[in-house]
Order: sequence, then C-alpha cells, then structure tokens
Amino acid sequence: MAAIVITDISQDLVESIRRHARYTVAKELTDLTVRDMFLAAALTVRERLIDGLLETERRYASSDAKRLYYLSMEFLMGRSLGNNLYNMGLFDAFKDALSDMGYDVEEVRETESDAALGNGGLGRLAACFLDSMATLGMPGFGYGINYDYGLFKQEIENGYQKEKPDHWRAYGTPWLIERPDEACIIPIGGRIEHTADRQSNYNPMWLDWKVMIGVPYDMPIVGYGGRTVNYLRLYSAVSSAEFDMQIFNRGDYIKAVEQKISSETVSKVLYPAASDDAGKELRVIQEYFLVACSIRDIVRRYQKTHINFDQFADKVAIQLNDTHPALTVAELMRIMVDENDLEWEDAWEITRAAIGYTNHTLLPEALERWPVALFHKILPRHLQIIEEINRRLMTAVEAKWPGDNEKKKKVSIIEDGYESNVRMGHLAILGSHSVNGVAALHSELVKTTLVPEFYQMFPERFNNKTNGVTQRRWLLKANPKLASLISGVVGDAWITDLARLRELEAYSQEQEFQQGFAGIKHANKQRLARVIKETTGVTVNPDSMFDVQVKRIHEYKRQLLNVMHVIHLYFSIIEDEKRMIVPRTCIFAGKAAPGYWVAKQIIKLINNVARVINADKRVQDYLKVVFIPDYRVSLAEKIIPAADLSEQISTAGKEASGTGNMKFAMNGALTMGTLDGANIEIREEVGAENIFIFGLTAAEIEEMRRNGSYRPRDYYDQNADIKRVMDSFRSNIFSQSEPGLFESFFNSVLGDDQYFHLADLKSYIEAQQEAAQEFLDPVQWFRKSILNVSRIGKFSSDRTVREYAADIWKIQSY
Repeated sequence: MAAIVITDISQDLVESIRRHARYTVAKELTDLTVRDMFLAAALTVRERLIDGLLETERRYASSDAKRLYYLSMEFLMGRSLGNNLYNMGLFDAFKDALSDMGYDVEEVRETESDAALGNGGLGRLAACFLDSMATLGMPGFGYGINYDYGLFKQEIENGYQKEKPDHWRAYGTPWLIERPDEACIIPIGGRIEHTADRQSNYNPMWLDWKVMIGVPYDMPIVGYGGRTVNYLRLYSAVSSAEFDMQIFNRGDYIKAVEQKISSETVSKVLYPAASDDAGKELRVIQEYFLVACSIRDIVRRYQKTHINFDQFADKVAIQLNDTHPALTVAELMRIMVDENDLEWEDAWEITRAAIGYTNHTLLPEALERWPVALFHKILPRHLQIIEEINRRLMTAVEAKWPGDNEKKKKVSIIEDGYESNVRMGHLAILGSHSVNGVAALHSELVKTTLVPEFYQMFPERFNNKTNGVTQRRWLLKANPKLASLISGVVGDAWITDLARLRELEAYSQEQEFQQGFAGIKHANKQRLARVIKETTGVTVNPDSMFDVQVKRIHEYKRQLLNVMHVIHLYFSIIEDEKRMIVPRTCIFAGKAAPGYWVAKQIIKLINNVARVINADKRVQDYLKVVFIPDYRVSLAEKIIPAADLSEQISTAGKEASGTGNMKFAMNGALTMGTLDGANIEIREEVGAENIFIFGLTAAEIEEMRRNGSYRPRDYYDQNADIKRVMDSFRSNIFSQSEPGLFESFFNSVLGDDQYFHLADLKSYIEAQQEAAQEFLDPVQWFRKSILNVSRIGKFSSDRTVREYAADIWKIQSY
C-alpha cells in the first residue's frame, strides 16, 4: 500500500491534535482512547470555527446587517465532526492527519454522539436551514434549548418500544461555547396589580414573580467553503444563585436545593409528556423559557447600536418554527410596552413586521392549545396582553362580519369551552406579517381548510415555501462515493447549486456511469446489511430490493398500510404459492411518542410480523422484514443512501411536506407515494414516469369524509386479499403468545378509520407490483434513479432559504 503523503495542512492538524491531546485531554498519546482522539480532533476543528465565527461577526457588524433569528424547540443536528470537515474543505487533510497518528477517521467519527435536540422533520429542517444560511453568507442564527436529554433512546424488547434516557452530553461536547456573561434573567409566576399612571391611564404592574436564569451556549455553524460561521444559540436553565443563597443563608438548605432542581428541570428533557397538569405546565414553561431568553437576547443585541425601536423590524427578522415559539408575540409586546414605554399601536406594528410564522401541520391536535388557567398562574402579564390582542381582533371581526358570532368563535385566540384555552396557532398568525406552509398543497389547505377565516381577513400574509434539505449533509457527507462519481462527470458546483445536477440527465443511459452508480448503491446496501445484522441479528440480501420507510411512527404516516402490504406478500407466497418476482427487504425505523399507544402498537406489530416472516423458511429467499431501533440522524445517513424504494405513503392531505422524500430521491431511491405534501412537487420535477403514485387525492378524501361514502367494511367484504390481511389481526398468527394483541387494528380500521387504509390498499398493492416489475430491469431502474437525482435541484434548502430571505426576512448575503 502506498504511503500517505502528509501535506503542510495535514501536518498543522497533527500538531494541533497532539497539543489538545496533551493539554486539554491531558494524556500521553500512547494512552489515548478513540473517544479521546475524537475530542482532541474536534477541539482542533473548533479553533478554526471560532476564528471564522469572530471574522463573520465583524463582517456583519461593519454593515449593520439585518439578522434573522430562527426560533425552534427542535434542532436535530446529528453529528458535527464530519459535517464541519466537509464544509471547511478539510476532510481529506484530516483523514491523512489521523492516519499518520494511527487512527481511522471513520472510527473516530463514530464515537461522536448525535446532538439529539429534536424529534424528526421539524428539527432536521431547522438544521438544514442553518447550514444553508451559513453557506449563502446570510446572517441567520438559530435559537433553541440546550436539552440535557434528547427525545429518548429507543430500544426494542420483545418487539415493544422501550424508552431510555438519551444523555447526549454525558461525556461533554466540544462544540458548545458557554457564554455566562450573556445570561438572561426571566420572570415567571407572580400576580398583576391593577394600577394607574400619573395621567390616570391603566398601568398594570407584574409583581412577586420568581426568576429563571438562561445561560447561552453557542454551537458554531459553518457554511460550505468555510467563509461564514454563524451559530445556534442554545439556552440552559440554571437556578438563580442570588435567590438560592438568600434561602441558604436563612438556614433552609433543602429548599435551596429544591429551587435549584426545579429551575434546572426546564432544560432537562425535550418534550416532557403533557398528559397531566404538571406536564402541561412544564411544556408551557419550556416554550416561554425559549422565547423569553431569545427575545431578551435579540433586543439586547439590537439596542447595542440603536437608541430606539424605530428600526427594529428593519434590522431584525424572527421566524417561528411551528407554534411552539408563538409566545414570541406576547413577549415582544411586553418588552416594548412594559419595559420600553412604547404605545400599544406602535409596538404592535413593529411586532408584526418583525415576526413570520411557519405552519407545519394540518392536524388540529398538533396546533397547541394551553389552558387559560395555566397562563394565569405562570404568565399573568402575557395572558393580559393576549387578551388585549384578542379584544382588538374581535373588534376587527365585528367590523368585517357584523353580528357573526360563529366567525368570532372560529378566529378567537381564546377558545371557550369546558376549559378555556389559548390557541397558540391563532396567536402566531395574528402576530406575524407572513404565514407560510411548507409545500404547495399544504399551503393551499392552510388557507382553505385549516384557517379560512384568517385567510379571508389577511390574504396578503399567506404564502408557500416548499421545504428543502441540504445536499452537503444528505449527499456530499452521507453518500461520498456517489458525490465523487457525480463531481467526476459534471463538476462540483452542485454542492452549492443543486440545480446543476440537471447535467446528469445526459448520463442516465450511459453504460459506464450507470455501472458506477449501481456499484455505489450496492456497496451502500452491503454497509446497511452489516448495520442490520449488528443491530437486529437479521441477515438480509443486498441484492434484494431495499424497500424503506423510516420516519416518526404516526397513524397518518401509515406504517400500518406498509405492514398490510408485507402481510399480503407473505400470504401470497405461503397460501397462494406465488413466487415473488423480485426478493424484497422491508426496512422500518422510527420512534413513537411515549404516550402514543397506537403508534407503539404499530412498532410491536412490525416486529411481530418480522419475527414470523424471518423464521419461515418458505419465504426466506423472497421476503425479509426488519425494524432498526433508535432512528437518528447518523443512522439515517447509512439507511438513505442504501434505499431502492422510498415509502412516502401518508394519507393525502395529512403530511405538510416531508423532507425524507427529498433525501431519498437525492440519493437515487424511487418514491412510492401518495399525492401528499411535497410528493406532488417531486412528481412534477422528476416526471410522473419516474415515481410510483397511488391512492386517493386529498380532494377525493375530503369529499368522502363530507358525504360519508368511505365504508371500510365494503372493501373488506368485496376483496379477498384485503379480507385475508385484516383477518390476520384477529387470528393471532402474528401474536400466538399474546392472543388478541392486534385485534384493535381490525376494529379501528373497519370502524372509524380516519386514515383511509382500505380505500388505498388495493391501489398500493398494484403500485408495489409495478415497482417490483420495474426492479427486474436494472438498466431502466437505474436510469430512473439517476433521473431522480438529476432533477431534485428544487429541493435544496438553499433554494428554500433564498425564498424566505427575499420574500419574508428581507436579509442579504454578506
């Protein structure tokens, strides 16, 4: 093997790594573990990131640049070492440096924990946006919570999901820069004293509040090329040292400790269960903590160089990523009215001009509602402000629709009922100048179905921004061999301009390129097969079709429909004695919310079906089923490049956009999907002949809902294949040791099935047969795969961010 030539930059890296190994890790080189080497290597990278961070800030400050602040409860960042090295152009030099020291770069990277600050698409989208803003040289910064524990680590025991703590910072992290000098003091609780000022105007006083302290930690975000380094600012909740000391000095040490524990619980874990009053309270406090810390920091930064708020909306753009940060509207109003003496009308105009709101869901249950009584207890001043916003809204509704109390009920921020609630989505819409959906269909349904009255009142606010993903993470880093193959024929401009992949079309039928493409796909499948063997013990055939559905487990995403098809295939072999025309490996992964019983039962069903099928020698050459536990970003980076078929099968009208569909197509998987979310736009881009579409449209489903024409039992009675699949849920074939375990699926699907499983099942089976037939012809299959890659340019988060910047944020590149 040829010796590695160490370049000057590699030698510089070696010296820096050695220095950190000795003076930071404090070990002799001969005593370093692989984890120690990761830490020394990451700190070497961090030095360069900090240089870039400071230089970037100087560039923005010299131009008094307008800044975008992206507020989100989730940032699903994954691992940072490899991503930073690729974006800084240092990966090869780093690989050589580590090799010179006797370490393999892949082994070192694998020791890094995923930064588990999110759940799924919402947090991953936020991470993509940060990457794109930095790559485009835009002053865009994330604001979130520095959770001690991520969502949870998922383990599978006897087929059931078991949640384990995900303490992602158990061994520390080299990527966070603590900023204790910029800590925020946040008031909470207390009461309102109704007073008047000297002019006899109402002047409420918020008194007797307690305090939380938010300490910021900055994670540098480097853009491709390394020129721009922005940051993600994450807040940790700590107790008030002064308050604790007062209690301590009174001799009540136990109470001081209790106060500390209570305060620090706020940033302890992502999404505590909100199934009881205590859980709801903690969730609201978390959301308020994020908002209050962020707004105080944003205002502090603005006031460094501006004496009043006249230019606030010209220098500050705030984007709310879903309803979780909706309290931004009330908090920004409070800061301006209470602490800076602005008139209400002026403060309201500034607030609306600064804030934009992205809606991510059409599911009513996902649009947060919090009890008014809870707000009265922990945020009494904010409740007052929300009530005043609502009072003025009701006046506007009365002016537009005189005497129409039904309209008032529909748009009111305060929802009356057995328990009055604050509708956070309505607050976000009222307090924003822009309300956008995340795919063309979704944005239209927001206007026509979700909040039509708001659209009638403020049509100019509503717009669409179709989601995108960063090709740096999801192609360059996740699939480096394919990235290299592409760059070898069309150059590397696609890394920052994904539309340049169109040049690949000319190679879609070129034999040498096809063979290279197919070889890389097979190598990725072999790698995933090893991961599957290590994590599940199941041996799969890399020559089979890898049919993949990996995402959060939810009824509307219809993992159950996928399982129904798997069961259909199984019965076709063992009962009908049909030979499958192509072997198939059905791969599932995803987490269910701990309190979501049906989703957890779906996981159990998948695992039980897998156990039966994988043990049946009659099907072992044709069909395998696996559920890979603990789905996360680093696992997705191994699964997505290996997929042949991408399952995007949500009930039409339910999925806002999806981003997994984009990542799979970018890596050459063909989509099996409904006309839902961004699938519609993907079909428009890649061509209807290069995607497998099945099922009812959103309009057809809505019509069936309206007229009550969907009767699941009709499908059951009239189709023998469907009947056989459904009967398996109560025959115990997949639950012999737990009789009756899956009967609930039989009852729910044949009862009030909100997700139209049986209406789409026949069409789904037929589309799957078509896909299998196509897979038999590798030349045509890979032609279509290459065309999917070449035509995916629209779905770069760079394009999405440019649209936000031009239409909503009004920020520039520097």
